[in-house]
Amino acid sequence: MAANLRKTLIVAGNMRRGFASAAKVAKSQPAKTNSLTAVGESIAAKGFLRPHKPYTPPADAADRIRSVASSLQLKGDNLDNLSEKFQFLSACFQELKHGVPNSQVHELNTISDVITFYQTSVDTTVPLDALKRVELPENLHIQYDYVRFNPETDTKFNGKTAFPKSSTLVTGLKYRGKYEGNEAKRSWP
Repeated sequence: MAANLRKTLIVAGNMRRGFASAAKVAKSQPAKTNSLTAVGESIAAKGFLRPHKPYTPPADAADRIRSVASSLQLKGDNLDNLSEKFQFLSACFQELKHGVPNSQVHELNTISDVITFYQTSVDTTVPLDALKRVELPENLHIQYDYVRFNPETDTKFNGKTAFPKSSTLVTGLKYRGKYEGNEAKRSWP
């Protein structure tokens, strides 16, 4: 009991030191500015399960936004009045069928910011799926479906595994029909 408690305290201490060092690293790195490019880089780094819809900007997006601004008779480039900003962004949404996410509305302070937003494409492809479209060098191969070892069917090493006492269990419903599980033989009862 005392040994388990000591191990728990050691693990907790290591976790605290790890979090403290991560906080120091985060403080030492410069903060990114809130801009459309920083948001784009952030979305690109996230990888998958993005909540955004795909969007490809039309060639005349800037002209269409300027015509919306002139039809609403906006004075100047700034969007200081919140009701005018709301009307302008809703009209842009109706025109281009692409809305501004709530997290980015505060960043659009001028008409040129809105033009930049609507000229930026949104790609929601998962990075692994994007690699399927890229032409890779001949010496590089990405295996999209993993290979499972089964000593009864695999003959490459005469059915011998590097992990003789570990079983290969298939737990997911999706892969039960595709991959066969393997129960490892035990040397003792």
